[in-house]
Amino acid sequence: MSEDSRLEKTAKEVRRLADGYVQNEETESTSKEMQVRNRPYCSTSEGASGSEKDVAAHDGKSVDYFEALNSNLESLQQRAQQLIDEINESRKKDHTLMSNFRENLMLKVSELSQKLEEGMYEIYDHHNKLIQDTLHELPVIMERIAQLEADLKQVCQTVVTVYKDICVQPEM
Repeated sequence: MSEDSRLEKTAKEVRRLADGYVQNEETESTSKEMQVRNRPYCSTSEGASGSEKDVAAHDGKSVDYFEALNSNLESLQQRAQQLIDEINESRKKDHTLMSNFRENLMLKVSELSQKLEEGMYEIYDHHNKLIQDTLHELPVIMERIAQLEADLKQVCQTVVTVYKDICVQPEM
């Protein structure tokens, strides 16, 4: 699950809990308003004991209301903290996954570059052998060229001698 979808889920959960809290608050405040409206009016002439009972009853309900409110807030806070912890745990898992992926990728790239380097050296060795073979043949070829040059010079000298003999006419 991606972090965006987890955040959306968290936001929906918080909204749902908040909506439940608001509905509880509205329901409780409506019921309290109804109780206040239905309560008989107390005049000050009734004495302190009647109003003290109303205040005590009202304080008990207020305490219950605030306890419920605190309970709802605490549950919202706990749920939000739980969701934040889940997101943080998910991020840790993502970080671990990416670290492992990076290490594996670096290992694979290193292996691949080593194989590529070995392949290059094999090609270099093959080319070196071809060059060495050619270099070993070169002196033999150079010697043969030198021999052919000597033969060609001798032929040229023979041709020059023959030409001179033909060109010189005997005296008569």
